[in-house]
Amino acid sequence: MNNKHYLIELLTPKQKDIDKIDSKLKIFAERYERILGLGNKTESMVSIPDNPLGNLHFTAMETLEYLDLKLNPEKTLLHLNSFHRKQDLDKFLKEAADKSLKYLLIISGDGSPKLPRLEPSQLGIEAKTVTSIELLRYVNEYYQNAFITGVAFNQYEPQKSEIEKLEKKIEAGAKFITTQPVIWNDTSIEAIKKYNLPINLGCWMSNNIQLLYECVGIEKMKPLEIYNPMKNLKMLRQSNPESSIYLSLLSFKADWEKILMD
Repeated sequence: MNNKHYLIELLTPKQKDIDKIDSKLKIFAERYERILGLGNKTESMVSIPDNPLGNLHFTAMETLEYLDLKLNPEKTLLHLNSFHRKQDLDKFLKEAADKSLKYLLIISGDGSPKLPRLEPSQLGIEAKTVTSIELLRYVNEYYQNAFITGVAFNQYEPQKSEIEKLEKKIEAGAKFITTQPVIWNDTSIEAIKKYNLPINLGCWMSNNIQLLYECVGIEKMKPLEIYNPMKNLKMLRQSNPESSIYLSLLSFKADWEKILMD
């Protein structure tokens, strides 16, 4: 994964929307091709989450196959979490490897009663639960050299423990780091630069800053704050020219020429 990319988040349809699946799939296909079509104008990749917020979605692999969309291995980042049946996990990894996918973001994931969770015994390990660290080790051991695996860094968690977890992830084979959305000049991300790995800095592209705070489980950092996504994006680009930017909640109605090519 080269530096200075934009990663644009795109969700597959939810399984509960089966009655509207044709229109949802059409929208996904249009957005997927729009993101990949930016290639001649800016370095961009599509990033597809895995059952975000514990909601059951169709997988990226089955969605792309159903729509007969060609997977671009260099321009696609797929997320993978621990909330899967073992057979489904291996099926996903085999299909991704067969299609020469390069980039996987390994995370623990958001659970829900609707989602199964991998058991440590299924991975042949002794542990209480399967975290992103155990999942990362499994992928890198059983699919050696198939993927470039990356991990998440949550700068809103206590830094000491989060850094300790990050170091374990790096020991398990992580090759890049993706942060939670960074707001303004957040100096907490400086601590991860010493590992000399490519970094994808999260950037919140919605005006609704309170939604971000709810997603990461924190109180408002600045009461009465007026958040400007474009101003924040510009600040991140200027202060971190060596990093890629991961755009969360980027509106597909927005003028991307203005946002990404300014």
